Amino acid sequence: MNPETLAAELRRAGVPDVDASSRRRAEYSTDASNYRVVPQVVVFPRHADEVALALQVAARTQTPLTARGGGTSCAGNAVGPGLVLDFSRHVNRLIALDPEARTATVEPGLILSELQRAAAVHRLRFGPDPSTQARCTLGGMIANNACGPRALAYGRTADNVESLSLLLADGRSLDTGPLAALADPIGARLAALTQANLGVIRTEFGRFGRQISGYSMEHLLPENGGNLARFLAGTEGTLAISTAATVRLVELAPATALAVLAYPDMASAADAVPAVLPYRPLALEGMDARLVEVLRSRRGPAAVPPLPEGGGWLFVETGGQSQAEAVAAAEQVVRAADPLASAVVTGEHARRLWRIREDGAGLGGRTPANAPAWPGWEDAAVPPQRLGGYLREFFTLLERHRIDGLAYGHFGDGCVHVRLDFPLADRPPAFREFLLEAATLVAAHGGSMSGEHGDGRARGELLPAMYSAEAIGLFASVKAIFDPANVLNPGVIVDPAPVEADLRLPLARSLTGSGGRALGFSYPHDGGSFSTAVHRCVGVGKCRADLTATGGVMCPSYLATLDETHSTRGRARVLQELANGQLLTEGWQSPELLQALDLCLACKGCASDCPAGVDMATYKAELLFQRYRRRLRPAAHYLLGWLPRWSRLAARAPRLANAALRPKPLAALAKRIGGIDRRRPLPAFAPRTFRDWFAEHPVAAGDPVLLFVDTFTNAFSPEVGQAAVEVLEAAGCSVRIPDSQVCCGLTWISTGQLDGARKQLRRSFDALAPALAQGLPVVGLEPSCTAVLRSDAVELMAGDDRAERVRAQTRTLAELLTERGWSPPSLHGVEAVVQPHCHQHAVLGFDADSALLTGAGAQLQTVGGCCGLAGNFGVERGHYEVSVAVAEQALLPAVRGAGPDTVVLADGFSCRTQLDQLSQRTGLHLAQLLAGRLPSHPAGSPTTDPTTTDPTTTARPTTDRTTTDRTQP
Repeated sequence: MNPETLAAELRRAGVPDVDASSRRRAEYSTDASNYRVVPQVVVFPRHADEVALALQVAARTQTPLTARGGGTSCAGNAVGPGLVLDFSRHVNRLIALDPEARTATVEPGLILSELQRAAAVHRLRFGPDPSTQARCTLGGMIANNACGPRALAYGRTADNVESLSLLLADGRSLDTGPLAALADPIGARLAALTQANLGVIRTEFGRFGRQISGYSMEHLLPENGGNLARFLAGTEGTLAISTAATVRLVELAPATALAVLAYPDMASAADAVPAVLPYRPLALEGMDARLVEVLRSRRGPAAVPPLPEGGGWLFVETGGQSQAEAVAAAEQVVRAADPLASAVVTGEHARRLWRIREDGAGLGGRTPANAPAWPGWEDAAVPPQRLGGYLREFFTLLERHRIDGLAYGHFGDGCVHVRLDFPLADRPPAFREFLLEAATLVAAHGGSMSGEHGDGRARGELLPAMYSAEAIGLFASVKAIFDPANVLNPGVIVDPAPVEADLRLPLARSLTGSGGRALGFSYPHDGGSFSTAVHRCVGVGKCRADLTATGGVMCPSYLATLDETHSTRGRARVLQELANGQLLTEGWQSPELLQALDLCLACKGCASDCPAGVDMATYKAELLFQRYRRRLRPAAHYLLGWLPRWSRLAARAPRLANAALRPKPLAALAKRIGGIDRRRPLPAFAPRTFRDWFAEHPVAAGDPVLLFVDTFTNAFSPEVGQAAVEVLEAAGCSVRIPDSQVCCGLTWISTGQLDGARKQLRRSFDALAPALAQGLPVVGLEPSCTAVLRSDAVELMAGDDRAERVRAQTRTLAELLTERGWSPPSLHGVEAVVQPHCHQHAVLGFDADSALLTGAGAQLQTVGGCCGLAGNFGVERGHYEVSVAVAEQALLPAVRGAGPDTVVLADGFSCRTQLDQLSQRTGLHLAQLLAGRLPSHPAGSPTTDPTTTDPTTTARPTTDRTTTDRTQP
């Protein structure tokens, strides 16, 4: 049955939200594994009745059906060739929470972190906590029997499931309970199968806590109460589909501490585990020093808090009724564990270290040599007392196969996570050869192929290494009892395909530009390959999590729509289909590409927040470059992409330009022609540019610095440049500017006009040449422009060594002032809401700004997320609603909640414009805040040339630098 016919069949049956488009099928063709299995349709059920109807259609048409939650499965458990049910969009309620009984009843699409927040009000939590807890769903956790660091103290998901509401393969319902009490014939048949195989089950199953592989038959034993709910946890959606679950909650530890124990290497750290376990820690994790070095190299030294020196660490979390008690327990662990060095930390220091551990899957996606690393042998486990010996033999196995990877994991449970640089693209047989040997090794240590992620397509074929033929036969018998037609997630656990079947990477071609021409960017970190770059996405799904509370930016459009299409991962999957050319048949011109990337804000948040370093802003610019190369472009590309060009023309007669666009009919016509949303006011040009002002400004004595006068500062916000000059001169600098107008090419980049961007950069490099030759610092004021000089320019201008010199010499204002050791004026009493610009967050960092402001006495409320305007994005027709929704995620609520005297700091012109249009507050640049507090500017005095304010335009009047009340014209 073809996709459209199946979709029509589902709709006729009463399941309306069905998508058979090639773009949607691409998005759901893979999870967080190495496998690609394209579904026929994707269904978004709204409630259990629609799930039942979908099951009935699947049974009637003999269509395979796969249930999917957050799509973070590492073994290919959540992809299938027929009908994929995504529970995360609608079937995601917290049905009930009973703090007295310490239980919660949830729908399968509920994200774990949402349950944790609701339970924390009652000082409760769900025990297991995988690192994907901000985006994984309870249904997925039950399917895989997920664990996480604190399963050591609280048990696996199976240990915390009280009951399940199920739908069987034919659509009929079943509630779990003891086998003996089930009215459905399944109960009697399972009980009989168990009774006939007591010896096999008692000797081969439940041997240690992390034996997750296969079906957990031990739960069906009479001495274990024939517990069907616990048995079904870990069956990976192959036997039944859960529509609700009642789970057990545990009490939060009142206080915790973290003992960080350093050892020469990971195996030595593992040797210490048995000495720590008697102290009953809440978590006991292992971490490779090389993984931490990857984080330092990617995000800078400040990304890693202090750690005791070693080649590998144990992170041991202890609990207590008080902080002192928790610390004392941690110190006791240190004495028992005999480390090379140690530290006991609490509070934010501990939280930062845990965040490194949570990002392990993404950080481990690149080896120290920056080669891509893949799941496949992701989470094998052995009894903890054998972990050190297993690791030594495992590392020897890696050396023999010339494979590398970064190890970490739940060492207290004997579970090791590692992603390896398998030669998937060119030598799939080598992948198979390694897995067979690795399976033999782990079985020799009494271990399990999977310690928490399930077998999926990655390990099903390996199960005979750890189970007898009788046990493998049991799995087939159980499958036949539940799903005789083999509709539910076929090929997983029972009758698996070879481990190298359906691999995604061997299908990927090396992508050149359209018509065989060159790519726009050089992709130096991906071997010059666009295909390699887009395959950085391994599907960990952090882009589906709300990171704004911790200062994150990724992914604002997904948070606005909650649609996989608009996640970084969804976009990457569509771009990966471009590389294999099977679903997307028109290459760079495939309409699915524009559909996927239309609502990408190009905020670059993913470049820093995605642990794998996906940079969708760059990929979008590349797509637009290839799609419209030597073709007619959308009007917005000419109007907004050429904004620096138009602003230079308008600067000759700014009052005339503003007056021409002031009448509503003319403004409406300009918007319609230019592809601008009618609700967006056209920006007003300043009556006098910054360059004109600076031409009359006397040169001050001091150390020379060059101010990069970007288009936005020069033509729209000259008061920002004037304030920066005041501050720099107060810091002992002699400010210079280039002799000719400079431009970073950002607006050309964001609209995919990369040849034009290169022309702009070449001219700018020529203008900067004297300062570069003298080694002068180049100070940027507009964060997006400064970020181009520090990152994009190097990838665009491959072979031009001036790009590297520009990157090395470019500073933000805060960076320069901090490097000079300047003491800013007192900011005591200043309260500020700050949303760091997205590109600053991703490329430049906000640490220097934060240190400068707090060191001067300011109190900061730093807001994550994006302003939503994002350059040309929020101005273009069709983006307004999403632009506003993004602003409402964090920025606008924070501004509305701020007091009337609170400063709103926003260095980006887009951010200030969005604030001006959507709130009653005016944003200030850092330079304006500092200049307004200089001794030469008493509180309330103006800090800019009054002639820069034109009363005949819609430009905002100059305001007091220490207040952000919006002044009405």
